[in-house]
Amino acid sequence: MLSLPHTWTRRLAVTFVLMVALFCSTAASPAFAQDQEQPSLAIDVAKHTLFDPTTYAPALFTYTATMRDWNTSQPFFQQGYLEHNARFTVSGRPDDIAIPYGDGRHRILMDAIGVLQISLVNNVTSRVIDRVLIENHPEHRTLFRTLGWIERVGFASYMSYRLSASHIRQAQLNQQRMSQLSIR
Repeated sequence: MLSLPHTWTRRLAVTFVLMVALFCSTAASPAFAQDQEQPSLAIDVAKHTLFDPTTYAPALFTYTATMRDWNTSQPFFQQGYLEHNARFTVSGRPDDIAIPYGDGRHRILMDAIGVLQISLVNNVTSRVIDRVLIENHPEHRTLFRTLGWIERVGFASYMSYRLSASHIRQAQLNQQRMSQLSIR
């Protein structure tokens, strides 16, 4: 499973509850003639979330960086080196024999799917909040859309960096060590 701090789980749960509460509050609002022009909340949120690159970017960066780390580690494992990351060892303890390549690849894919789920929840929540705020304060439409965009980009950037930076560094170190040790 994705190794995010426990606080993330709580934040996601709170975010989901707030999203449902906001959705319910907008569903009960009276319909006006101008509301007929707007698509339904669910369709609007789904469309904007699915076409928003910030939904997919963290998962793609995480998958790519972790696979690069995993791939550059393979020559070392073939030479008898041990895996330091406990998630990728046979025993589940650090500095032990690495799991088979396919198993590691599967774990990396599952982690990326977990990141995609977190990103989806964030983006759906952001879109619902945007929509509710705009419906309640249409005079500030541009402000709310801009703030929502900033939040989504910031979240995607933070998640991408947080989950991929160490793997990119490790892959670079692996490549340097391979050159120094003449491992192919």
